[in-house]
Formats: sequence, structure tokens, C-alpha cells
Amino acid sequence: MTSPTTTTMIQPTTAATSGTPAPKPITKGAVDTSTTLNLKLKYLRRISQHPSLTPYRRRVYRALLSIPPGRWTTYSALATYLDSSARAVGNAMRTNPFAPEVPCHRVLAADRTLGGYKGEWRRGSKESADGKSKKSIIPESKRERQKRSLLEEEGVRFDPGGKALGECFSEFEITTAH
Repeated sequence: MTSPTTTTMIQPTTAATSGTPAPKPITKGAVDTSTTLNLKLKYLRRISQHPSLTPYRRRVYRALLSIPPGRWTTYSALATYLDSSARAVGNAMRTNPFAPEVPCHRVLAADRTLGGYKGEWRRGSKESADGKSKKSIIPESKRERQKRSLLEEEGVRFDPGGKALGECFSEFEITTAH
């Protein structure tokens, strides 16, 4: 007989880091651990019971629940953990029916910039002569501002160039509730 909760922890072999320590999350008061656990279990049940989710999307959303507030990861780091691709992770998050409680906003592009949010990805990047992508200077969209705001409210800080400070989270776990 299996236990009501099964946890598997695997760490990816690579993780993008900025070389700076992770910032401390801003706390607006004491957080009740039992309330946090109850909310996580609630969303695990909702993910398990959702009628149209593929097994892959269930795995993505369960892994997202392991990213704590005030931390961030990248599409690439999550894809490495899931033995998948960054594009597949992004596609699953684009259709996340549980956002922001299942925190897709905590996933950033490999260069630590915001990346996509709610199905929108910044357009207008150009490739330079050496084959490296250079992004045009385009004002943040409404959705990008929403993503940045959610992250900043949780304690994530950005440098003047729009890159997240701190270390990429990579201690994913997939927990299932039966």
C-alpha cells in the first residue's frame, strides 16, 4: 500500500547562477506553515483531478509548487529536471489554469530576464553577426510588469538591466496527493 503523499527529489545536473547569493524574501508577517502546506495539498489535489491536463503538464505544475516564494528558476533548469525542453515547459506554463497559485511567474529565461508570461513572449529580438541574440529595447508589456510585480512582492530583486539577482532554484520535487 502506498502512502498518501509520495515525494521524489532529483536535482538537475546544471543550474544557471548569477554568482551572487540569493536575496532574502520579504515577509509581510509570520507565515503559518500548516496553512501553506494545506494550500499546497489543495493545489496538488486540483492538479491531480483536473480533467484535461496531460501527465506532462501535471508534472510541470507539481514541480512549480516546489519553488518557494522569493526564489526563481529558469525554463532550462526546470526542463533539465523534467528531462524535457525549455520550450515544452513554456508551453505547459502558457496554459497554466492555476496561476498564480501554481507559480509559473517564478520561471525566468536562461539569461535571468523575465521571459514569457501568460502566453506572451517579448518580440523583437535580433541576431547579431556573431550569431548571438540581442534583444531590442522595448518597454515592458502589461503582462511583463505583472510578472515582475509578483516576483518583487515575493522578494526577488532585479539589476538595472532587468536580470534577476541571486541563484537559480534547482531543488525541485514532485509531490503527489492521492
